Amino acid sequence: MNRFEGADENGLRTPVLIVGGSLVGLSTSLFLGRLGVPHILVEKHAGTSMHPRGRGNNVRTMEIFRGAGVQRRIEEAASVLADNHGILQTPTLVGDAGEWLFKEIDPGGGLARFSPGAWCLCSQNDLEPVLLRSARELGGDLRFSTELMSFEQDSEGVTAKVKSRETGEHTTIRADYLVAADGPRSPIRDALRIGQTGPGDLFHNVSLTFTSRDLAEVVGDRRFIVCYLTDPAADGALLPVDNKEHWVFHAPWHPEHGETLEEFTDERCVEHIRRAVGVPDLDVRITGRAAWHAAERVAERYAQGRVFLAGDSAHEMSPTGAFGSNTGIQDAHNLAWKLSAVLAGWAGPGLLKSYDAERRPVAEATSARASSRSVEHSHPGYTPEPGAGGQGGPGGRKGGILNVALAYRYPRGAVLGADTAAPVVPEGVRLTGEPGTRAPHMWLTRAGSRISTLDLYERSMVLLSSAEGAGAWHAAAQDTARQLSVPVDSYRIGAGPEADLVPAGDADWAQVHGVGPEGAVLVRPDGFVAWRSEGPSKDPRTTLRKALTALLDQA
Repeated sequence: MNRFEGADENGLRTPVLIVGGSLVGLSTSLFLGRLGVPHILVEKHAGTSMHPRGRGNNVRTMEIFRGAGVQRRIEEAASVLADNHGILQTPTLVGDAGEWLFKEIDPGGGLARFSPGAWCLCSQNDLEPVLLRSARELGGDLRFSTELMSFEQDSEGVTAKVKSRETGEHTTIRADYLVAADGPRSPIRDALRIGQTGPGDLFHNVSLTFTSRDLAEVVGDRRFIVCYLTDPAADGALLPVDNKEHWVFHAPWHPEHGETLEEFTDERCVEHIRRAVGVPDLDVRITGRAAWHAAERVAERYAQGRVFLAGDSAHEMSPTGAFGSNTGIQDAHNLAWKLSAVLAGWAGPGLLKSYDAERRPVAEATSARASSRSVEHSHPGYTPEPGAGGQGGPGGRKGGILNVALAYRYPRGAVLGADTAAPVVPEGVRLTGEPGTRAPHMWLTRAGSRISTLDLYERSMVLLSSAEGAGAWHAAAQDTARQLSVPVDSYRIGAGPEADLVPAGDADWAQVHGVGPEGAVLVRPDGFVAWRSEGPSKDPRTTLRKALTALLDQA
């Protein structure tokens, strides 16, 4: 099944066809490219997004982009908003009224205990070109102005027909697998007759891009990510684009009351923004408008045969907290290594079943949290049902945000020994090497260079064990990798002459990962702990072989 991309008399052939070229589709292309998987991406629009939206990239997403080699490019693209951190809620921007819902994303720098990364504010129109450029550099065949017309699948693959919107030419593409990253109204999901669960539509807004040279003076030194303006007659959300002249305003829209988009004239929008800001003669020039709909929906299943849903086609979430785009990018990361492993032959097709088992529960918990955060922030246009956004559970205030962004877990899926009764999103952040959780971060030295443990995970399974002792786990990993033809990188951690990695300071790698000095931890390419042995094994080769065989469906 490890076919190379090419063409024959029947059209194009490729291991993976991606439909949709926005954040999630482009991320899928990037991750597959990093793993050496040939693929084709088709996107009906002529280019990447022109609208500044979807800009909050959480710490887990930035860890993933770090591993994919694009962190610095993204930070460069996001540099104009590097000093914007807080969320402000105020009647207007005039005077001292209002309060900061929070002023710093990471007050006190506590995040450094958990991650080598940080949140990054990079608008979709700035992020997508970075992903596009990087994906193409890795050999991705990305085709814009190309629309999926139809597809059908059989036991061996998927046959899709696409059309160039520029020339009208039709092309047949035969793929082993299809990834549907085609948005919330996904035609692919509809064609598969996959239903959705959840409350449905929550509220509607019109996103207005505008210029104003004087607004920066009104804002002053308040470097917010978003400001919720709460005048009942002109509420909305104000977002800076460059902190100087370019801005975005989300105005409530009520189509359920018969309100139409045509009613959002330039004159009305200018007046609304002026009143919301609190400056009657503020210079405002509307440059664009785009309607959007906040909803809470999750697909009933993420896969059917050889077709997989990712991003908005799989789940819709309220934009408050930027959970939706981050969850979609993390979908792509989870799916990419599994497709790569199956296509390369070191995992059986059963591994792909774990995609739904792992990612769908995360979306359900995260979408609930996103909705409750909209309640907490009194998002303009959102009038929740009584009792929505309670204090308990993964959706309430008690859970915070870092636990949702970083500490989500996979109780079921391609993991062994996970606590199946544990919540998908815990109340706090506890990353101690438990199977099904993101592997712990700690600083190490490798060949004189400082790295995070998270930098070890991308292209292979990784086994961590101690450098001290007989090295039984290390030898078992090398032998098992050869026997099963599975890529396993084995690292011995410690201070002795056999050490491949040396912990920074006096850190104890085994304690950090929840095992004893003679234990071992097996980590997946996506950085999640697949299995661990808290102590030694009488037969480490057999133990490790059984674990890998079960995890990778090699039985």
